[in-house]
Amino acid sequence: MSGDFPKNAEEARLDRDTTREELTETLEALGQKLDVKTRVSESVDEKLDQATAKVAGVTNEPTAVKFRQGADAVRANPLPVFAGVLGLVILIRLILRRRNS
Repeated sequence: MSGDFPKNAEEARLDRDTTREELTETLEALGQKLDVKTRVSESVDEKLDQATAKVAGVTNEPTAVKFRQGADAVRANPLPVFAGVLGLVILIRLILRRRNS
């Protein structure tokens, strides 16, 4: 058991500093794993890059650039886009309801 404990003050300081470094690394790793917003943002960026590459493969480069700009605009202003889509869905539903009546 005496081997587990530092023999002098210098060993105790080194042990303390080592433990602090290990704890700091562990906390940083946990912080990165728990930072869901950043992880989701990185995932969305990756998916947008893949989609932009596919659009560029099917169409021309300016179209892919416009696609990416549109996607970035939607990410920057999600509320107006959501409101517009919701309004469109309500309008379509009202039109379909009138046709069926």
